[in-house]
Amino acid sequence: MNYRHIYHAGNICDVVKHAVLCRILASLLNKNKGFAVLDTHAGSGLYPLDDTRAQKTNEAQNGIRTFLNAPPLLGLEGYYSALQRANPSWSEEKPENFRLYPGSPFIVFHHLRAQDRLIACERHPEEARDLHTQAPLDARFQVHRRDGYEALNALLPPPEKRGLVLIDPPYEDADEFDTLTHHLVKAHKRWPSGLYMAWYPVKNRPAIWAFHEALAASGIPKILCAEFIYDENVRTDNLAGSGLVIINPPWGLDETLKTLFPALHAAMKTAYANDAIRWLAS
Repeated sequence: MNYRHIYHAGNICDVVKHAVLCRILASLLNKNKGFAVLDTHAGSGLYPLDDTRAQKTNEAQNGIRTFLNAPPLLGLEGYYSALQRANPSWSEEKPENFRLYPGSPFIVFHHLRAQDRLIACERHPEEARDLHTQAPLDARFQVHRRDGYEALNALLPPPEKRGLVLIDPPYEDADEFDTLTHHLVKAHKRWPSGLYMAWYPVKNRPAIWAFHEALAASGIPKILCAEFIYDENVRTDNLAGSGLVIINPPWGLDETLKTLFPALHAAMKTAYANDAIRWLAS
């Protein structure tokens, strides 16, 4: 309950995670039927990069700020648009006006049509308060102060019968991978046709291997694993990359990421790139 994302907002992992999120949302928008997005660990929503906590780590410098200095990448129009909406006075001529990094709930909300909706859950009292304060007065943006894992059991399947579950826990607990696996299996039983995207830090390789093995043995089909690696030193005390497991991914996403990840490495000028995109279950 102590984790605050403001210290890490706009870092390399945020850019990768949200770029993939926007590609998935674009695929959901290809059909007219409405969809729901359940964001289980939504955070506070908007993160001021001039906040002293963000400045303390300055992780946005190697992430979103370097990314925005590169030529725009094709296929990420929704991402750029969401960034612009959070920073209306920002432009190429006024890069200093990029002050707010939008978290996943605001990026999702930017993509919604009249028939779509977002359920954003946050348990941390201060984060939940900030999210509720910043959320627009719009019936499509629903904020719940509740445990995100509990929400999986309570809110799935959604009435829309299509959509995305985004799970991005803080990994404060030593058994977070076990907890994530348990709830993914339960959620998939409740809603087997749902699309699930779960983020994890690439830090502790033995724990990640056990996580992958557990998912592969769970009986859940169509599990794509995508790791964006920007540091060759994978240690328990060193964040070396951004990991995603995606259940029921949109058709062709695996091939899309094989092109997107190298482009993101180039845009953020990472010194190391050794990505892994593979199926844990097909």
